[in-house]
Amino acid sequence: MKAAHHHLRLAVVVIAVLLLAGGSLGYVLHARHRERPTQQADADGSFGLDEPGLYFRDPATGRVARLPARGAPRVGGGPSCDRFYAAGERALCLRRLPGLPARTRALVLDRRLREVRRVTVPGIPNRARVSASGNLLSWTAFAVGDSYATSGFSTRTSVLDLRTGYLIKSIEGIPLTVDGARYHAPDVNYWGVTFARDDNRFYATVSSRGRTHLVEGDLRNWSAKALRENVECPSLSPDNTRIAFKKKVSGDPRAPWRLYVLDLAGMREHPLAERHGVDDQAAWLDDSTLGYALPGRGGRASDIWSVPADGTGEPRLVVPGGSSPVAVR
Repeated sequence: MKAAHHHLRLAVVVIAVLLLAGGSLGYVLHARHRERPTQQADADGSFGLDEPGLYFRDPATGRVARLPARGAPRVGGGPSCDRFYAAGERALCLRRLPGLPARTRALVLDRRLREVRRVTVPGIPNRARVSASGNLLSWTAFAVGDSYATSGFSTRTSVLDLRTGYLIKSIEGIPLTVDGARYHAPDVNYWGVTFARDDNRFYATVSSRGRTHLVEGDLRNWSAKALRENVECPSLSPDNTRIAFKKKVSGDPRAPWRLYVLDLAGMREHPLAERHGVDDQAAWLDDSTLGYALPGRGGRASDIWSVPADGTGEPRLVVPGGSSPVAVR
């Protein structure tokens, strides 16, 4: 009887492991079906951030490319990244490492896109941001799934201060205030950090008990407070007066969000002209224009579009075949 009981327990454990592996493998196969698998590569010696233009990830190669400001053809040769962002004197490249369980490698790069530091965390690369000065970097890794529309996910959002070298592996422990009171819950998740110009204040999404909030954080005082509900993936404008975000407007899992902009002074929001569901942390290409990725056309994994931030105009296709846009000046 003991032997039979032992074999039964072993069979249950094996089945559970196979089910978990199947879920993770399903994500990997889905991702590889959408994009051509590539070998990880560093930037070519001639490719850096010295040239102004729109930098982005090319899904066809998995490497960072540049669309020059003067309308010339795109230039390849950047590092292999699943997510990319750059500002000041630094760039952040997130790479999904092979194998299971899923792991993300965050690479801090200089203006020549040479590695200066690396950090490895569990999960799937999801969001990347660098402060305007290049001093602060943040990334989010997704522990389960590849869409915020799926329940049951968890995130790990890190902040790295290059001035001191101090790494906050997860900001979940920051004291949080919601509706004027300290908030405690076991399911708190943060994602989508965006930094203010003072290299102290930041904004992010916090999720708990089925609700999402825009939070304003203070690194120096190590505190955060919720400002507004139903705000995801905030992106602070270059003048630090507005936040672009995705707002949940539908229960349809195929298109639950729409892009909005929030005026921080009066806390007034308005929708943008893009009516497709945007599952991205939009990037400010300048003070009046936002860039973001949408599912691609003609077999492309994703395309980069732009739209005016004031709610006027129409969306415009900027880069056929691209994601993770960032304007480098």
